[in-house]
Amino acid sequence: MSIPVIAIIGGVLISLAGIFTDAYTRKQKIKLKALEREVELEKLRLETYTMETEKLRLELEQSKVLLLEEKQNSTR
Repeated sequence: MSIPVIAIIGGVLISLAGIFTDAYTRKQKIKLKALEREVELEKLRLETYTMETEKLRLELEQSKVLLLEEKQNSTR
């Protein structure tokens, strides 16, 4: 083969390798962003769960207090 043909083939191969590498890098960046969003969503879910749990705990405590007051009033 002649040197110009080898140089052209080499240039094409290098270009293709660059294109595939760039596509792979972009794909990985998209996956990373998706994972970051999933983590943020899970943080929000946990925060919401914690707030709801605290709200239910306070409601339960208030119900217990009201029940005790009612019980004390009925025994008098």
